[in-house]
Amino acid sequence: MAKDFFDEIIEYLKAEGAKHKTVALSEQTAKDFFMNRPAPAAPQKTGINEKQPKPPRRQAAPPSVTSRKPAPAPSPASKEDDFSNLDLPSLEKIAQQCTRCQLCQQRNSVVFGEGNPNADLMFIGEGPGFDEDRQGRPFVGKAGMLLTKMINAMQFSREQVYIANIVKCRPPGNRNPLPEEAETCLPFLRRQIDLVQPRVLVLLGAVPLKFLLKKTGIMRSRGHWEEYQSIRVMPTFHPAYLLRNPSAKRDTWQDLQQVMQIFGKAHKQ
Repeated sequence: MAKDFFDEIIEYLKAEGAKHKTVALSEQTAKDFFMNRPAPAAPQKTGINEKQPKPPRRQAAPPSVTSRKPAPAPSPASKEDDFSNLDLPSLEKIAQQCTRCQLCQQRNSVVFGEGNPNADLMFIGEGPGFDEDRQGRPFVGKAGMLLTKMINAMQFSREQVYIANIVKCRPPGNRNPLPEEAETCLPFLRRQIDLVQPRVLVLLGAVPLKFLLKKTGIMRSRGHWEEYQSIRVMPTFHPAYLLRNPSAKRDTWQDLQQVMQIFGKAHKQ
């Protein structure tokens, strides 16, 4: 029987392997190759002179969070901040960047305050409403229009007085500021009062009474003189309350007339 072509090649390779010992080829290896079969795995050597593979490279431990993590930038405002060396423009610049409480998340504007920085008369409300948040100015909505009339009736103009709020950002739905929101924002107002140094503060409603003087009960407190850091304080109703309860305007006017007397202004009949 004629030899298979592959058999002839194997015999040739065996003969050549016998001539050249460094190119020895086993019969099984040749058959495995030409028959397209995988060669059996070679046994692992364990000789002491065998070059051992390098162990896997040890991964460096991640950097310590406390040692590598950059320190967070300080927030522009907190109740611990010291604003004692700031003037009004510098204070407002910091307030405009404030993100200390949740009110910053939905605001359109920071309503810092406005008016005469050397005013003798200062009005304090609770916080911006819808119109104030859009315009960035305090008391510009319907309640603001009524406040302007009240100021004019006292023989002042808005340009002569200073107007600010307990919080500088609008609370959602015009709700009252939460205690933590008010406490976070109060350092701004306290510094504003320190810088303006008014002779009289008029507190508009229960919110400034609560957070600035730590008192409750606007019905009991209105019309009675209080004091804040040696400044005379007159609590009265908020203009928004007067819009809902017009009958309370008479009591409010009596409160404001007491303030007018401090400045030597008499009601003109």
